[in-house]
Amino acid sequence: MGVLRRLESLPAGMGGPGVFQSEGDVARGCRAGPGSALLAPVLWARRSGRAAVPLLYLAAITGAELATTLVDPLLGVILHVVILSALILHASVVPDRPYHKLLVALSLAPLIRILSLSFPLEGVDLVYWYAIIAVPLLVAIIFVASTIGLKREELGLTIRAWRLQALVAGTGVAFGVVEYLILGPEPLVEELTWQSVLIPALILLVGTGLVEELAFRGVLQSAAAAALGKGALLYVAAVFAVLHIGYRSPLDVAFVFCIGLFYGWVVSKTRSLAGVTLSHGLANIVLFLWIPFTGIGTL
Repeated sequence: MGVLRRLESLPAGMGGPGVFQSEGDVARGCRAGPGSALLAPVLWARRSGRAAVPLLYLAAITGAELATTLVDPLLGVILHVVILSALILHASVVPDRPYHKLLVALSLAPLIRILSLSFPLEGVDLVYWYAIIAVPLLVAIIFVASTIGLKREELGLTIRAWRLQALVAGTGVAFGVVEYLILGPEPLVEELTWQSVLIPALILLVGTGLVEELAFRGVLQSAAAAALGKGALLYVAAVFAVLHIGYRSPLDVAFVFCIGLFYGWVVSKTRSLAGVTLSHGLANIVLFLWIPFTGIGTL
């Protein structure tokens, strides 16, 4: 259960987004050339209603993930760059503060895939690859949170209701077992010993547990709550789930969506990421380090 995944035959690197003009300039550009026309749906959806734009971006991210998985990773990166560029442009011309915050926070979704597909890490062990990608992503998360003015409490960087948090953390074992039965991935280590799993376990706990939960349940859910109200839990869980399309399992996408809803509900009730961070990290430790050596997948 991680959005920081690696595919084979990755591109060596991609260029960043360019500089954008005002909405009026973009509208004229849409009429002027095919490249600018890609932004026309954004402007149309903005005039169509409050929920149309977030759903449009969710559909675009889903399409980019499908292209990455089923067509070509390079095409997927290009589409994610277009989506990221559109989000930055759109956020710059939205006067509605809650809506602006949502668009800025949503930029983390395409950025995650751009980072995970564009770094030239083919020769790096997968477990360390998680750590390397998590560092720039964490920097981006901090920057986005600061840009939209989210405080520590809004991000869930607190410890509250510790008994409940402990129970939530324990769900990671069950989640890891179920996802292993769905995906059956290869282990990240060659043997199950304390010496071989200690550092990988810490990397999964921080790199996937803390960083991903801070991005989705911390930044994105906080921003979405102000703009979408009760629909924020569904929306963030959907974004989280579609970023797992690369595992090529519709069942896993559905399962991760349910987990995203559960994590979102916990954070909305406790305003703390402690339990879901431990659960997420523990689920990946079980999935990638422990279960492959137990024989459970052969039952």
